[in-house]
Amino acid sequence: MSRPDLPGGSPATGADAQPALKRVMGPGLLLLFIVGDILGTGIYALTGQVAGEVGGAAWLPFVIAFSVALVTACSYLELVTKYPQAAGAALYVHKAFRTHFLTFLVCFTVMCSGITSASAASRAFAANMVTGFKTDAGDGVVLLIALGFMGLVLFVNLRGVTESLKVNVVLTAVELAGLLLVVLISAYFIAGGNADFSRVVAFDTDSDKSAFLAVSTATSLAFFAMVGFEDSVNMAEETREPARIFPRMMFTGLGIAGLIYVVVSICAVAVVPVGRLAASETPLATVVQTAAPDFPISDLLPFISLFAVANSALINMLMASRLLYGMSRQGVLPPFLAKVHPVRRTPRAAILFTTAVAVGLITFVSLNPDSSVVALLGGTTTLLLLTVFAGVHLSVLVLRRDKVAAPHFRAGRALPVLGALSCLYLVLPWSSGRPAEQYRIAGVLLLIGLALWSVTWLTRRTAPGSAPAAPDTGRPDGAPR
Repeated sequence: MSRPDLPGGSPATGADAQPALKRVMGPGLLLLFIVGDILGTGIYALTGQVAGEVGGAAWLPFVIAFSVALVTACSYLELVTKYPQAAGAALYVHKAFRTHFLTFLVCFTVMCSGITSASAASRAFAANMVTGFKTDAGDGVVLLIALGFMGLVLFVNLRGVTESLKVNVVLTAVELAGLLLVVLISAYFIAGGNADFSRVVAFDTDSDKSAFLAVSTATSLAFFAMVGFEDSVNMAEETREPARIFPRMMFTGLGIAGLIYVVVSICAVAVVPVGRLAASETPLATVVQTAAPDFPISDLLPFISLFAVANSALINMLMASRLLYGMSRQGVLPPFLAKVHPVRRTPRAAILFTTAVAVGLITFVSLNPDSSVVALLGGTTTLLLLTVFAGVHLSVLVLRRDKVAAPHFRAGRALPVLGALSCLYLVLPWSSGRPAEQYRIAGVLLLIGLALWSVTWLTRRTAPGSAPAAPDTGRPDGAPR
C-alpha cells in the first residue's frame, strides 16, 4: 500500500466539500485573543508557587519564561505566515517530517493540553463561584456547576467565532481590570512606605536544590503561565490577512502579558512575605488583603478569577475544536470531524467531540479528588507543550527548503536552534526539577494516543474501497499554488 503525502490514506474530498471558515478576526480581536489566552488561571495561581521556589526574585523565572516564549513565537510566526491554515503545530510537523504517527501524536498532545486546561478551568470556575457566594456546597454541586459551565462554552462556541470572540473581549477586559486593581492597591501600599523591596532581590531556595536548578524549576512553573500564544495559530483561517497581522499582534500580546507578570510578581513579593505568599492558594487575594485589609475588592477577587478561568476555558475549547477540524481536512483524523455548520460556519462536529471529552475529564476529576491535581495537570501540560514547541523549532529548519511565493515572517537560523535547545532543557527531569508524577501522567496520555492512532490506522487500512489521498498542496482546499 503506497503512502500518500497526506497521512491517513483517506480522500480529502469530503472535507473539501465543506464551506470555508469565516474570516472575522482583525488586529484588535487577534490581540485580545492572544492576551486573553495567556492571562488567566496562571497569573492568579502561580505567583506564590514560583516565589516558593526562588524566594523574592519571583520575577526572574517569569522573565526567563517570557524569553523562551518569545523565541518560540518567532518560529510559530514563520510557519503561520507561511502556511496560514488551522491545525498549528501538528500541520507544521507533518509538512516537515511526513510521518503519520508523529503528526497524530503532536495533534493528540496539543488537543489534550487544550481540553484538559479547559476542563481544569471549568472546575476552577465552579469552585470560585462557590467561594465567591460563600456557600458550603458539596462536590456534587460543584460538579454540576462545572458541567453547566462547559455547556455554556459549547453554546457560545457553536454560535460562531464572532460570538466567541465578543465574549473573549469582555472576559479579557475583566481579567485586565482585576490585575490593574491588584497593581494599583499594591502601589498605594508601596507609596505609603509599608513595602519591603529588599525581598524583591532576595534569592532563597530549597536547601536540596542548587540555585540554577531552583530557577529552572521555577521557570517550568512560570512557563505554564506564558503558554497560550500558540493557540492563536489555529485561528489562522479565521483571520484577515494573517501574514501581515500575526507578527505585530503576537509580539504585542506577549509583551503585554510578560510586563503584567513581572509587575504583579514584584508587587506581590514586596507586599507579602515570601513564606506567606507561597503558602496561599489565592496569592493575589492575599496581596490585596495585606495591602488594603478594609478594601472590599478582596471579596471580589474570586469573581474576577471566575472570569479569568472562564476565558481560559473558552479559548482552549476554540483552539481544540479548530485543531481537530484542521487536521481532519489534512486527512490525519476521520473526515466527519471536518463538518462545518451550513449556517453558522463553525466546525460543529469537532466542537461536539471536544466538549464530550471535556465533560468526561471534568467528571473523572470530580470522582477522583486530589488536592495536587491542578498543579500536576499544569506541569504535565507544560511538559507536553514544550516537547511540541521543540518539534516546531525543528520544523522551521526543515521547511526552509519549502519555498512559497507569498511574503512571510522569517525567524532566522539561530533562534529556532536556541528555542529547540531551551525547550528540551526544560523538559528533561534532571534539569527542570519536575516531579516524576508529571512524566507518568504524560506517559499515560501518550499511551492513549498510541491506542487511538492504532485504531484509526487499522480502520482505514481495512476499509473497502478506500482511495489514496490527494497530494498535500499546502492549501486548505487542495488547490495547487
